[in-house]
Amino acid sequence: MAFLKLYKSKLKENYTFLDTLFKERNIQWGVVTKLLCGNNLFIKAIIDLGVTEMLDSRISNLKKIKLLNPAIQTVYIKPPSKRNIKKIVQYADVSFNTEIVTLKMLSEEAQKQNKTHKIIIMIEMGDLREGVLGEELLQFYKQVFSLPNIEISGIGTNLNCLSGVMPTQDKLIQLSLYKQLIEAKFNVKIPWVSGGTSVAIPLLLKNARPMAVNHFRIGEALFFGKDLFTNETIEGMNNEVFKLFAEIIEITEKPDNPIGELGENVAGNTYEINNETDLSQTSLRAILDIGLLDMQPQYLLPENENISIVDASSDMMVIDISNSEKNYKIGDLVSFKLQYMGALYLLNSDYIEKIME
Repeated sequence: MAFLKLYKSKLKENYTFLDTLFKERNIQWGVVTKLLCGNNLFIKAIIDLGVTEMLDSRISNLKKIKLLNPAIQTVYIKPPSKRNIKKIVQYADVSFNTEIVTLKMLSEEAQKQNKTHKIIIMIEMGDLREGVLGEELLQFYKQVFSLPNIEISGIGTNLNCLSGVMPTQDKLIQLSLYKQLIEAKFNVKIPWVSGGTSVAIPLLLKNARPMAVNHFRIGEALFFGKDLFTNETIEGMNNEVFKLFAEIIEITEKPDNPIGELGENVAGNTYEINNETDLSQTSLRAILDIGLLDMQPQYLLPENENISIVDASSDMMVIDISNSEKNYKIGDLVSFKLQYMGALYLLNSDYIEKIME
């Protein structure tokens, strides 16, 4: 057995820290919930925090949010696919867009549903994922401006997610200048400049954010309290909102090195044995009731620093408990802190039970 636990008090602690940080600077923000993979229990925990905006990259998750609380503004945070247009207008109040042909379809569907669909125009700023090229922005905006039932709520950019380009002050100043350019050219007001994700929080703490950037989309910082520039925990935040617990199903003293002709294991890993390998070495190994179907070992951090992960197969993970001061027994639970991708794999697994503090 293995389960993932969310500590609601620690989640609340991080939410309060962030909400105070943003309110003091007159910044609007929403919680990115894609990590939760549509888990109703955890989505309700986010709603209970008092959020007014939730963002996700899966329309099925936005549908769940709307069913739980129709008053929450839902934001679809990637360019819509053609086959999802109807559902996006139905369940997303706002969507991120980069293609005129898609916006025309959204306009037609919004008219059918008698709705005004709000959009954020995403601008390419160097990370090379989604975004309208800067030199094409004014022409793009001109075409969107005339579409019925479409309201342009702002401009935005994505940084760091694909190529690792960091949201420096210069990058966000450039985004702010695009806002000024559009407003001057078309005599309009751009309400949102959505340039902030978790990776941009250090700029806020250093008071290095351009004032025009007034909307943040926060996921990782809320759930992990992490400064993505330094990979350290932000002072005043908690990095233990999630923990994994996995049960020990075998404990045996075994050789350190495999015996027999060697090839790749199911994870694609290989063991190397040469003339200098000490085949007499052994270690006390425990097998945990969790495997690659549920997680990736490199994203798990054992809370007991004296144990180490050996490797994993599809349904089991082996750990070395030789140096542990704790005398583990069959049935004991071993706990792990999680990196973002570690939590994502676990939350996306139907085999892992999800519970709350």
